[in-house]
Amino acid sequence: MKVVIISIFLLVLTCSHALERGRDYFKEKICQEFNSLGKDKFRSITIVLNSRKYCSATFEEISSIVNEIVALAEKCCVEGADPECYNTESTTLSAKSCDPNSPFPKHPGTAACCTEEGLARKLCLAALKHPPKEFFTYMEPSSDEICEAFKKDPQDIEDRFLYEYSSDNSHTPLPLLLASTTTYLSIVGKCCTDANPVACFLKERLERTSLRALTQLSNKACSRYAVFGKDKTKLSYFITFTQRSPTASFDDVLSLAEDSAEVLSKCCDSMEEHCIQKEVLAHTAKICEKLPDSDDRIKQCCTSATDLRKYLCIYSLPWAKPVDLPDFVQATEEVLCGEGQERAFYEYIHYTARKFPRAPEAIHTALYDAGQKFVNACCSDPDFNACFNQKRLESSEETLEILSKGNQLCDDYTDHIFLEFKKRLRDTYVKKFPNATEAVLSALVQQRGRFASTCCFLNAPPSYCGMKVKTAVVETCTPDICVKN
Repeated sequence: MKVVIISIFLLVLTCSHALERGRDYFKEKICQEFNSLGKDKFRSITIVLNSRKYCSATFEEISSIVNEIVALAEKCCVEGADPECYNTESTTLSAKSCDPNSPFPKHPGTAACCTEEGLARKLCLAALKHPPKEFFTYMEPSSDEICEAFKKDPQDIEDRFLYEYSSDNSHTPLPLLLASTTTYLSIVGKCCTDANPVACFLKERLERTSLRALTQLSNKACSRYAVFGKDKTKLSYFITFTQRSPTASFDDVLSLAEDSAEVLSKCCDSMEEHCIQKEVLAHTAKICEKLPDSDDRIKQCCTSATDLRKYLCIYSLPWAKPVDLPDFVQATEEVLCGEGQERAFYEYIHYTARKFPRAPEAIHTALYDAGQKFVNACCSDPDFNACFNQKRLESSEETLEILSKGNQLCDDYTDHIFLEFKKRLRDTYVKKFPNATEAVLSALVQQRGRFASTCCFLNAPPSYCGMKVKTAVVETCTPDICVKN
């Protein structure tokens, strides 16, 4: 595996360094990898890389670009090939990408790249990638289905699995993704030739549970890091740790949030083979050092599980119940407009996340952003004291009301089965909008129900839930429905 990882590292570096070294370097590295890995491994890795880059593309689109890349390497990377072969064929390939009827993956940035020429266009196209998926679409077939397909066409089932699994886990660190896909395909080859395939798959899947879980969890974490960046990732983990363990101290939670962001900054793009595994274990040790004394649930995870299972146990814990808190003492204007601003914001988030531990993280994040905007506006106001006096109370009351609504929604969703939850929602809207039509009531229930079923969890999809916060929780109803009422 290490040889393959090093080879992939060189292949990935090709795009990032090609501009610096020119087209000859670009050709040299691609051909080096094709010749060292061989056609079959080169093709498999090209499927993985392009499925990660274009994770919303169809299998046919990925197959089209992979076939072209492999054909280019096969033609131009052999001994005796025309020295201009690579440049000519890659130019033809980039021109084909710019054709409106191109069979390659679609990307909104393609048109801008196609205004460039030569190497600049190739590099621009190579840098394009789709945003990460927030919902898995891959469904593993049954043992019988896998083996039936394997016997018909082993290459096709391998290609389709690499495409589907890589596009679903597009932000899993590449070494871990390769380890996971390689392991799975070896299981298929082993079990589909076994006398008892069902028993073989059951045994192998159980042994692969931790690897599969780490692959999916690291994909979620690194997707979040890609969307948020390091600072917002720290905030995200700070909210999550606080909601999961509201009795933990502020400094312990902040330290763990910083460590979480640091792990992702170090490992999400790392080519070190065991980076994420090693760092998650070290991070888990810090959790088990800081939180068990104040949280029995985490203590149980830290004492009853081993190695990676400790982290999986902690990760799967639901949010805790709220704790009784005194009124929050707000920071002074001097602190908010000085070096203590960030800590003051985190202290307030620590307060609200403990008071409303079931309010979706997306609401806490949105209110954090709004608070920063309000504070920064007042800090730059010539009469910042008057600005704060005018807006602070109103802002604080509105914030607590929004969080209370979000907390109540997720309370109901968490504590009741879904049908009962929807019935309670409907009863609420009947009282609130007595003249509403059945269509309007159904729309409101569906709207809130979709939001709750997706976002009333720790580790919920951040982008999706962030976009839905206003329409699903912050606003009383959608503009169209409000007009009808």
